[in-house]
Order: sequence, then structure tokens, then C-alpha cells
Amino acid sequence: MHPYRSILFVPGHRPAWAQKAIAAGADCIVLDLEDSVPAAEKADARDTVAELIGTIRSDHPNIGLFVRVNPLATRLTGSDLEAVVVPGLDGIFAPKIETEIDVVRYDALLDHFEMRNGVDGLEYIVPIETVKAIWNCREIAAASPRVGAMIGPTAEHADIAREVGFEWTPEGEESLYLRSRVLLACRESGLHALTALWEDLENLDGLRAFATHGRGLGFRGMIAIHPKHVATINDVFSPSARDIEFYQGMVDAYEKAAAEGVGALRYRGLHIDKAHYDKAVGWLQRAEIITSKGA
Repeated sequence: MHPYRSILFVPGHRPAWAQKAIAAGADCIVLDLEDSVPAAEKADARDTVAELIGTIRSDHPNIGLFVRVNPLATRLTGSDLEAVVVPGLDGIFAPKIETEIDVVRYDALLDHFEMRNGVDGLEYIVPIETVKAIWNCREIAAASPRVGAMIGPTAEHADIAREVGFEWTPEGEESLYLRSRVLLACRESGLHALTALWEDLENLDGLRAFATHGRGLGFRGMIAIHPKHVATINDVFSPSARDIEFYQGMVDAYEKAAAEGVGALRYRGLHIDKAHYDKAVGWLQRAEIITSKGA
């Protein structure tokens, strides 16, 4: 999966809001058919979202486009997928997955509608929203090659807070264990690790601190719930010119030393060897992917 820095939600029945999300600079937008759409408007929202996918993709070929469908338990998932699995879509934001069997059930539906609608290569972003999902996140991560990203839960008022019963703090210590399980599952299966969620719309300094802490843990992007949060999230999860210069210098220094038969050396006061070199190469590759897509 592309290493999206910012993933911003747009209610599926509010098409005008999609343009605001794009203007904000979000790497990826999720057109929502679940919680933000009233029950009476869900059917019409499917058609709106299907049309939006084609329009947005034509005008903005590089932006990530996902749809959050209704959970399997609602029995609306199939109708959602039937409508929105259209050319231009990148994947499905798949809510309320709790076991690897849930992933297989999504796969069965998606296989059918991909073939029927002439679409392929769709991926999942999987939010970890329940206690059961926390325990099973390793199996969920490995359940299908479609699983491209998972989200470490942090929300103050959403499902995971209710289920676990934690009292939210800006520092996030109460969700550190939960997020860490998801992060390790992502690393083991090669998924894009995302963190969430900052709900205080006006506190951009708090958002920056929270996102920076998530990056420090190992997450590489973040869910956003308002366009005004996108710029801060993008900045935090973007490779800086200083970091690029540092890691490129490390790669150059190690390769020069290795060509001379030296496997360990001093670089800017640091002892480095192949492990440092491998990290630097991986870091630069991710930086190149982000910048090459016009981020």
C-alpha cells in the first residue's frame, strides 16, 4: 500500500465536502457510507459515492480513494460493494473486522464484485475497533494479501474507548499497549501502520504532539477527521530535507566503506554497520515513494 500520511473521512452523502478534503491536501480520502450517513440516506449515498469515485479519479489521479462500507453484521455490506466497486477505487475501509474469518468474508464479496465490475487490485484499510480485534490483530494482518494497512486505536469517544473503558489522555499512555500490538502485527506482515485519532478540532499544537509521538512509536500515517488537521499530519509524517540528507549520507558512507572492505565505520560521530545501512535504505525508499506521488 502507498504510505499515505493523511487519510481524511468524507460523508458519502455530502459530495461537496470531498472537494474540501482534496483542497486540504489529504493523501487519501475515505468516502463514508457507515457512521456519518443517516440510515434513510444510505441507499442514495451509494450512488453518490460511485459517481464521486469516477469524478475524483479523473481530476486527481494520484489521490488515494477508499470507501468505508457498512459492517458485515448490518447485512448492508454486499449492497455497498455492489455499488462502489468501480474503476478508480483503490480499496475498502473495512469496519468491525474482529477475526481472520471476517477478512475472508470480505474477500469473497470483493472477489465477486471486482470480477463483475471490471476492477482489480483493491486493498483494505482495517481499523482495529474492538477488544476481540485487538487480540486477533496478528491473524487479521496476515489473513489476506488485500490487507494493506491497519489502524492502532486511540479515539477518546469511539468504539475502542467504550469497549476497553480507558480514560483518554493527550499523551496516549492508556492506548499504548493496544496500538503497540497493532504496530507489531503491521511490521510482521509488511502493512502500512496508521495511528488515530485526534478529536480536538481547534488544538493543532496538541495534534502535532500526538502525531509526532505516533511517528516516534513507528506509525507512518494518521487518520484525520477534519480538513484543518491535514497540513499538520502531512508535515509530521513527511521526510524532511535534513533527514533525507542524513540518511543519504549514511548510505553513501557505508557503500564507500564496504567497497573498500570495511563493514563498520564512524559516520557523523555514530558507529554504523550494515544494520544502520539497511534502515537508511528502507527509510529513503519510503521517502521516495511519498515524494514521487506528488505529496
